[in-house]
Amino acid sequence: MSGGLTRRQLLGAGGAAALGIGVAVGAPPLLGMLIPGGQPGLLLSSKVPLPPRYQAELPIPAVLQPVRSDATTDYYEITARAATARILPGQDTEVWGYQGTFPGPTIESRSGRRTVVTHRNALPHATAVHLHGGHTPHDSDGYPLDLISPQGGGDAMAGMSGMAGMPGMSGATFQPQRDYTYPMNQRAATLWYHDHTMGFTGPQVYRGLAGFHLVRDDEEAALGLPHGPRELPLMIADRAFAADGSFAYPALDGDEGKPGVTDAYMNGVLGDVILVNGAPWPVARVDRARYRLRMLNGSNARRYRLALDPQPPGGGGLLQIGSDGGLLERPTAHDALELAPAERFDVVVDFARYPAGTSVRLVNQLGSGSTSEVMRFDIGSGGGADDSRVPAKLSTIERLDPAKAAATRTFVFQKSQNNWTINGDEYRPGRSLASPKLGQVEIWRFITDFHHPVHMHLDPFQVVGRNGAAPGAYDAGWKDTVDVLPAQGVEVAVRFTDYAGRFLLHCHNLEHEDMAMMAEFTTE
Repeated sequence: MSGGLTRRQLLGAGGAAALGIGVAVGAPPLLGMLIPGGQPGLLLSSKVPLPPRYQAELPIPAVLQPVRSDATTDYYEITARAATARILPGQDTEVWGYQGTFPGPTIESRSGRRTVVTHRNALPHATAVHLHGGHTPHDSDGYPLDLISPQGGGDAMAGMSGMAGMPGMSGATFQPQRDYTYPMNQRAATLWYHDHTMGFTGPQVYRGLAGFHLVRDDEEAALGLPHGPRELPLMIADRAFAADGSFAYPALDGDEGKPGVTDAYMNGVLGDVILVNGAPWPVARVDRARYRLRMLNGSNARRYRLALDPQPPGGGGLLQIGSDGGLLERPTAHDALELAPAERFDVVVDFARYPAGTSVRLVNQLGSGSTSEVMRFDIGSGGGADDSRVPAKLSTIERLDPAKAAATRTFVFQKSQNNWTINGDEYRPGRSLASPKLGQVEIWRFITDFHHPVHMHLDPFQVVGRNGAAPGAYDAGWKDTVDVLPAQGVEVAVRFTDYAGRFLLHCHNLEHEDMAMMAEFTTE
């Protein structure tokens, strides 16, 4: 999409939405076409024949073991490196992966027990690592200019300073390795870690730099939820492939000297192959029992509406038990779930509701053709007894009271002529748009032109309203990423705690993020 909306046009649509007036009043025609659930981005078609669906077995990422442990801390070591993977039959694909795998290995932490991860970089380009959803001090948060030197050292960021509207690149710091310290003073949740390099997060995550980080605690363990082999992490990500089997990505500069994508893909890159844990349209062989599915949208830009096909008798086959920030208060049954990039939903599916021998597809109702299907579950007759359960009460969530908010702040996510902006400005490292006080509740209002999944670092938040009305069907619980549709206004309540310093607010459409839709805030 070229050009941009004026501030007057934007406030006539998104601003009206935020105040509850309704997006139809003054909304530009383009926005009207995109509402309510238009898919952002542009499809990038593969140049190789796509394989038949449901031929690959669902891979499960390996759980990384600590290199050592002491009374308070588990220590891990991870190297980002290139490796060759056979993702498509008969094709070799180079991945950039943590430990050379895509997804990277899963880290499992205990709430209240410190985790330290030493990251090294054997790639030809600098990296940074962000623990998405982590309650983390600023010096371990993966600030996009706190970089791990590329293989052989040197400043591989040369050329970044020429990116229009993103000055301050000279402030980048390079280290041959970085120790990321995670206190883990947070409840059990499905987190993930991924690259967060200034201007290059999109291509580097696209090549494979992402993995799960699960936090466990005693409260969740006591519930009796499905576990062990009946707990499946599912990283869902779309990709396209070039004629040589490599990941296709429309970068402005294939050598990554200059960040960004070609103009046609400014609104996001969509692929035509759906991968789950790095495998195309895989099959999971399951028992007639309850399974916990930790769903993560690891795509750069694609939204999903996931549903089971066929639905179980009576519907409600996706029983949501958790969101980005951990358990809900009570389970909620859905026929379908909508996931924006970076969102996580923990669901329980009871495959005993189907006869043995049934094949159940997980479909994407926002897709078409090859992107309308995600994976398949083949239900067997064995597996032994199912001793799991889903209690009617899962947890207690403290409600943040909007009436006690110390401040209300508005952030407008909008396209400029060449980049993406927040409050009319492209990202400038070191410039803070807000200085919230630790321990105080604030209301943050996000207003959009097109579709923007908004991610906040440091602390989760609670959605308190959409377009002046109640939160949406998928907004329950603690969130760190919220799906803001075209010309919408979403209000969240947040309370930052524990760590003073600079943190980030940004769109998690990675092409938008790389093209300046990011802002800093400083906690005090």
